[in-house]
Amino acid sequence: MPKPSFNDFPAPKQAGILCNDERFQKFAAIRCGLPDQTFCQSATAQYLRQCCGIESRRELESDPNAQDRLQVLRTEFDVWTGKQAAPR
Repeated sequence: MPKPSFNDFPAPKQAGILCNDERFQKFAAIRCGLPDQTFCQSATAQYLRQCCGIESRRELESDPNAQDRLQVLRTEFDVWTGKQAAPR
């Protein structure tokens, strides 16, 4: 059975996976003006919730605006990691 794609997961699960990713933790710290830091999981989760305009990842299940903001954040992260080219 093939491994599911990250995009196949529901938005709340994607958010949880991101918050446990050390690269995303570093990305979040840099975006918060702390380039020499790496956030812990809880600080990263707070950053993600703030970026998405939510108080709980559960809100990603039913809030299309929060889902869009998560997608923008994922794209910015993918550009930062080099996984995706920066828009021109």
